[in-house]
Amino acid sequence: MAVGTSPYDAGGAGGLVTEQIRVLIADDEPALRGALADLLEHEDDLTLIGTAGDADEAIALANDERPDVALVDVSMPAGGGPRAAREIARCSPDTRVIALSAFEDRPTVLEMLRAGAVGYLVKGTGGEEIVGSIQKVMAGGASLSTEVIAGIVSELTKQLRREDDERERLDARRAEIQRFVDGEGVSMAFQPIVDLTTGATVGLEALARFSTPPPRPPNEWFAEAVSLTLGVQLELTTLTHALRAVPKMDPGIYLAVNCSHRAAVSAELATLIEPIADRLVLEITEHEAVEDYDDLVDALAPLRARGAKVAIDDAGAGFASLRHTVRIAPDIVKLDMSLTRDIDTDRAKRALATALVSFALEMGFSLVAEGIETAGELATLRELGVGYGQGFYLAEPGPLP
Repeated sequence: MAVGTSPYDAGGAGGLVTEQIRVLIADDEPALRGALADLLEHEDDLTLIGTAGDADEAIALANDERPDVALVDVSMPAGGGPRAAREIARCSPDTRVIALSAFEDRPTVLEMLRAGAVGYLVKGTGGEEIVGSIQKVMAGGASLSTEVIAGIVSELTKQLRREDDERERLDARRAEIQRFVDGEGVSMAFQPIVDLTTGATVGLEALARFSTPPPRPPNEWFAEAVSLTLGVQLELTTLTHALRAVPKMDPGIYLAVNCSHRAAVSAELATLIEPIADRLVLEITEHEAVEDYDDLVDALAPLRARGAKVAIDDAGAGFASLRHTVRIAPDIVKLDMSLTRDIDTDRAKRALATALVSFALEMGFSLVAEGIETAGELATLRELGVGYGQGFYLAEPGPLP
């Protein structure tokens, strides 16, 4: 059918001159390619510049011919319509992509629109609507089949509602964590660290507790605080609470506090602990990657000069294995409870612990075994030469003794 004048008609000495819209067809069904090609042949202002049977051919043809419009099948081989749409937009930015699909499901529509398509037609759409869609996108608009418009609106509405719900959830979590950062609902428990030979308490580990329903493990709150960029602030708050115990402790006992590498390099930490640094052990966890060891070592140096000691926490189960130990040169290495658990019956764990004892003697640091829960575990750790330990079998976390 002849379309007549359009935004692409330009006046000339002889009257109106129709500017041709150059169209690429990409579909893996030969019959559909033929039908679309036949449709274009009967339109005065549309010119077929080529056809493709898969995404690779469509991308190559678009790169060579730079069509005005590309009719692209959603599910054709070599990556489908989404890949073709993205690559065509990259190599031929002025080409408008119209998606063709036998599928009317909303995720498919949204995937193509995200890939850069400005139109979406369901296969079987009448020739007049196809031509109208080509003209509409060339005029700078978008074109969707009537079959999918209602679905798109519905899906976008649901998506916006999901985003609103997620935003409200995050806002509520952020407010809860900010409450903790402000010092509300935060308390500390203390677990003794003992000499495995004498049974004497040599240190106390400060463990944060958060009061909120429903109860959640502290590590989950800290992880969520990190995701909301409140991690260091929450650590500094719990550290402030922990340090209040130092004046009440026996002078011969140290206080161990957990400290991420992010908090360790903060100026606020140095200011906070400087007055009582010689009573502290900073436990740097092995569960997170350290982006810059040089920065971490440099930040710890003045604190160590003030008397603070450094421990590697959770050794044997963390992110970098012994890399922390080699780079940081700690005073203490704490064996993760996953290594301690059933060490009396697990030959591989005993072998690893034996190697760590030898390593500790060579490097000059102390070993503390975490999570001791049975008499058998305690006896085996003593036999292997592990000097210190903590766990429910020895003493549970609780108020300051």
